[in-house]
Amino acid sequence: MKGRIEKPIVIGIIGTGYGSELHGNGYINMVGVPVRLKTVCGGSNMAKAEKIKEKFGYEKATLNYMDIINDPEIDVVDITANQDLHIPLAIKAMRAGKDVICEKPLTGYLGNGEDNVGKTVPKSVMYDAVIAQMDELKQVIQETGRKFMYAENTVYATPVQKAAEIIRAKKPKIMLMTSENTLIGSSSDKAGHWKNIGGGTMMRNGIHGLTGMLWLKQVEAQSRGEDISIVSVTADMGVQTAALKNEKHRYVNAHPVDVEDMALVSVTFSDGTKCVAMCSDAVLGGSRNTLNIYGSDGTLFCNLNPCNILNTYFMDEEGLDDVYISEMLPQKTGWNEAFVSDEVIRGYTGELKSFLESVAYNTKPDSDFDLAYTVMKVIYAAYRSAEEGRKIVL
Repeated sequence: MKGRIEKPIVIGIIGTGYGSELHGNGYINMVGVPVRLKTVCGGSNMAKAEKIKEKFGYEKATLNYMDIINDPEIDVVDITANQDLHIPLAIKAMRAGKDVICEKPLTGYLGNGEDNVGKTVPKSVMYDAVIAQMDELKQVIQETGRKFMYAENTVYATPVQKAAEIIRAKKPKIMLMTSENTLIGSSSDKAGHWKNIGGGTMMRNGIHGLTGMLWLKQVEAQSRGEDISIVSVTADMGVQTAALKNEKHRYVNAHPVDVEDMALVSVTFSDGTKCVAMCSDAVLGGSRNTLNIYGSDGTLFCNLNPCNILNTYFMDEEGLDDVYISEMLPQKTGWNEAFVSDEVIRGYTGELKSFLESVAYNTKPDSDFDLAYTVMKVIYAAYRSAEEGRKIVL
């Protein structure tokens, strides 16, 4: 039985983007683990740092991340900054004796700020560079013994966690898993450039379903007492929106410059089973995140969204300006499947609770460095496979 925690866990967060909002909501809704939000670092934008400070109740704001890393009171450094900073900041924080929460993706090959990285740098070079970055962090984790907690919300999504409970109880052989992460593109202009994200829709969206499936395969392995590894990766990627004429492109908000806007990634495991991740930036009808598990004695369908526990129908949008109905659907009129407790169902609250319990009780989180490492290795192997037209054996 978990004991009572008297001393609050002190948090410092680096980054003021969307991730900091998700994590902030998780902290202020935390139950069971006392939390003290001390410092938020805003990089070069003090106004954004002050906004996050006031919204979630941090005690101070700063533009110098070393104020967080050098603060002896801070127990956990939460990294939601740009992904090129994830590994360098994690290394500094761990060497300073802090545990680390790191937003997904763990890292990525971004080049040196030059354009068209996705078209000019071989994916094999990217693969080797990403592995080298992660190996450096792995060494620091081993040397310091600090916790590294990987903020991948799909692992903590309520349908996925329930599926894991069932798998642990029934111990099935998972024969096949499929995931879909589709939407109509991105609201950010950065999404079309490899130098900003380290890839296209696979890095931004497909990573969610892929991570969930790789984690569930390990849940299966542990429940059955088996050692299951990844044997190979095969992928097909491309730019679907190249087929659209200008007048037909007005509904799809995908404008790839040197990245993919669709991907199909197949992973083969050492027991001969497979998982397949599909993602696209050219699918209308709102965002769709699903994960399907086909086992030897049952089938589980995880619908993260859309979720149909509340259906809405409106003739007009009067009074709904500030009401969040659904993601990636521009109109609120007609029928919609409204998002209800999205931060809980999709795992944003669960991941923060799990991480702080891991720190408080010295337990292993479901989503850790090993999972982050495996996911990045598979994704960049997939990029190699698509570019080189062959199966990549790991």
